Amino acid sequence: MAYVTGSRPPRGDYARARADYTVDQAYDRYGADDHDTYRRLYARQLSQLRGLACREFVSSVELLGVPDRIPRFADVSDRLRKATGWDIVGVPGLIPEEAFFALLSERKFPVTDWIRRPEEFDYIVEPDVFHDLFGHVPLLFNPVFADYMQAYGQGGLKATRLNACPLLARLYWYTVEFGLLNTPEGLRAYGAGILSSAGELRHSVLSPEPCRVGFDLRRIMRTHYRIDTFQAGYFVIDSFDQLFEATAADFEPIYAEVLGAIEAQGHHTEGQALPGEKQFLV
Repeated sequence: MAYVTGSRPPRGDYARARADYTVDQAYDRYGADDHDTYRRLYARQLSQLRGLACREFVSSVELLGVPDRIPRFADVSDRLRKATGWDIVGVPGLIPEEAFFALLSERKFPVTDWIRRPEEFDYIVEPDVFHDLFGHVPLLFNPVFADYMQAYGQGGLKATRLNACPLLARLYWYTVEFGLLNTPEGLRAYGAGILSSAGELRHSVLSPEPCRVGFDLRRIMRTHYRIDTFQAGYFVIDSFDQLFEATAADFEPIYAEVLGAIEAQGHHTEGQALPGEKQFLV
């Protein structure tokens, strides 16, 4: 499954999905409690953005629409299409990697259409509509980041043919989900997993505990991640242009190099660092 891996079956109603895994939003299924959960999540995260989120995100988050109810995907797509040529499409939850990459390559961002239950307010294992909309969509209004996301999807389709999806998943994790950005005002978050999380937003930017290192494509592809705790380390970019340029090259020789290093080590397992690598995981 795309963008998060795990052993539990994915949540969501896949019976209504089309061949490309997209679904209609079925807006009338949302009840008052669902809209209230979205409103409270939005208000909590919005109150934390100043001084922690990158300005590109802050300037675009209001384009999601009114914050007191779950937005209609069609309305957000109308605004997004005019800005960068992207659409958002509903999906029932986590989808297979190739389907995920194919949608991104067509400038279509998959947004889960269900929202977490009230008892999951502070933490949810799988991405829901709040994570996908609030965390991911605002930066799709930025032209450079929007182009990066399409290029990522195109690269993902190639990675599936090269058995390199785990390496590309780490790139997604440490940029799109948990990336940090150097700015003239200081360190700021741009990753959706950070921006949609109450605790990790402050942890990633302000805490002295995590390791923060400059963007290094090969190192990212060698670094495992955790989905059940705050990240022990983050990669930092200097601009979205740097991110786009660093990932514009053909990854095939890089995949071969990284996979070769892992194979040469032989006994490498989840949670171990390769020789000479500072380990992020605890």
